[in-house]
Amino acid sequence: MEAKEAHVSGPDPAELLPVCLESFRAVLNAMGESGARACPAVGSDLRESLGALARQLANEISPDVLTEAGTRADEELRQWGDRTAEHFKTKATEVKELLIMLAQAAQSVGERDQRYTAHFQQLTVRLRTISNLEDLTHVRTSLTQQVGELKTYVEKMGQDSQQVVESLKMQVSTYETRLKKVEEMALSDPLTGLANRRKSEDRIEARIAAAQPFCVMLLDLNRFKQVNDKYGHLAGDNLLQQFSQELRSSMRTTDLVGRWGGDEFIVVMECNASGAKAQLERMKKWVFGNYTIRPGKGTGEVQLTVDAATGVTEWQAGDTVRSMIERADAAMYREKGASR
Repeated sequence: MEAKEAHVSGPDPAELLPVCLESFRAVLNAMGESGARACPAVGSDLRESLGALARQLANEISPDVLTEAGTRADEELRQWGDRTAEHFKTKATEVKELLIMLAQAAQSVGERDQRYTAHFQQLTVRLRTISNLEDLTHVRTSLTQQVGELKTYVEKMGQDSQQVVESLKMQVSTYETRLKKVEEMALSDPLTGLANRRKSEDRIEARIAAAQPFCVMLLDLNRFKQVNDKYGHLAGDNLLQQFSQELRSSMRTTDLVGRWGGDEFIVVMECNASGAKAQLERMKKWVFGNYTIRPGKGTGEVQLTVDAATGVTEWQAGDTVRSMIERADAAMYREKGASR
């Protein structure tokens, strides 16, 4: 008898490719969200970078694009790992210093109590000796002396306690200041100094809770990837810093200006739609335009013309942070698509 193998056909590459790409994009987004939840202080940039890669894979795909996406994802994860490790190392150091401070305070109080315990033990012995005296005059004189010593000990204990309390107050105040600075750093973008994504979302939530008119504007720099590719990431970072300063100076002090991630920025404006439109026109006039960067040592200055796609949305009853961001994001990408 001749055995015949059943012919098993493999999956069609044309059908497999979209599934693989969608899975890759889902993994990138999941890693970004997980990183942001695991360490919000340094995770927003990872979420935005991997999100940008995922969006890029929704466009035209080539082997070079896939290879670059894998390389960039690996680099972003490594950088996030280094930043997260340093963040938690700093937090651990602060907690350690605080525990040392408390231990020193407890030791100081313990030493003081031991010192006065010895004094009281000596006083007790002398009082027992007095109780055996029969001369009332001598008893009275001795008691007066011992009461004086007891009063002195009590006064010294009060003074020592006050000094310990004042010392603790000063140390606690110092650590409160340091922790406040750390908290501010956790809510700021390390590159630009603007509010980070977490702080921006907190401001939007607060404005929604206040139920007062406000608007959200998103900005996405045009052709920024070309700057990084041509002049390097340091030049790109310098451009982001300059643009951030101009954007912040063009807005009112009551408006929050933040870096949403990558080359995207956000502005939370305390005004209605007409006020936001006026702010947008003013911003385009003063922020968009020529910028000068120096790509590196030994290179000359380079002038660039910088503008951005923008999307503005006004708060509506029932809105959430996500719904407002989605509307502003959709408007921004419509404008970017039209400019292309």
